[in-house]
Amino acid sequence: MQPRRSGSSGLSLSPVGLGTMTWGRDTDVHEARALLEAYLDAGGTLLDTAAGYGEGRAEATIGELLGDVVARRDVVLCSKAGVRTTRDGVRIDAGRGALLDDLDTTLARLRTDHLDLWLVQAPDPRTPAEETVGALVHAVATGRTRYVGLSNHPGWATAQLATLARAAGVPLAGVEVEYSLLERGIEREVLPAADALGLGVLAWSALGRGVLTAKYRRVRPADSRAASAHLRAFVEPYLTERAARVVEAVATAASGLGRSPAQVALAWVRDAPGVTSALVGPRTAAQLADVVDAADLVLPEEIRAVLDEVTAPPAGYPERR
Repeated sequence: MQPRRSGSSGLSLSPVGLGTMTWGRDTDVHEARALLEAYLDAGGTLLDTAAGYGEGRAEATIGELLGDVVARRDVVLCSKAGVRTTRDGVRIDAGRGALLDDLDTTLARLRTDHLDLWLVQAPDPRTPAEETVGALVHAVATGRTRYVGLSNHPGWATAQLATLARAAGVPLAGVEVEYSLLERGIEREVLPAADALGLGVLAWSALGRGVLTAKYRRVRPADSRAASAHLRAFVEPYLTERAARVVEAVATAASGLGRSPAQVALAWVRDAPGVTSALVGPRTAAQLADVVDAADLVLPEEIRAVLDEVTAPPAGYPERR
């Protein structure tokens, strides 16, 4: 995997990143080790996590593997802050105190003194943008992270915070947003904003929350996320008639190319204009091997054009945060 620069920053990222949302919960440390080793063997370096994944268990699992499976300097660590699970449910807090507390806890779990990229995980309408940016600037100034950015922010908020950060002398390096053949809403505002502001784009759930692998075409596998009590709601929005038509188009293209649907879907996102890295979250080494094999796949322009047409968002399609 040839690394790419994240926007106009000096940060280099693998074109395919390894997501860890299920680590420490559905994926135990032994499975995580196998995934990490296979990913590193394929030339990958980007590990994407968050303070809220598994209430911190994902970060703790990575911390257990760092230094054992791989040296800290040989990976790019990206984590996110600002979303917490409390007794009253999920709470979004992008205030200075909450963000910096999360960052310190993240570093302790990961057993490192710095992140390579630190992101505000979700927009917080209650906190002034200047305060959120102030926390990002402080984190860079104190050496706790090398680069900063945003996750799941709409276009207007991305532009607002990026402008404030640049004025403060710490330009944002990237934005992490959902993007796949099943979710193209960011093309309306986020992608143009990122391009204009010099931000790299990290596309999470590049395989449409697993649906674009075509594993749900006829049944819901018992070991799949759709059959998991705590992940079912994550997958079900894409188990629709429209999504099924998209999956069929991807499967048809894959059959013609002699590839798997997952490889076609990943190649489409990875090479989409503006995308720096496509993030995947395989649960097994076999699933990871399938997407890693897409490294040499360049979609013919005819197939990309057909997929673009089949999956284009309908008129008035809203942009996801």
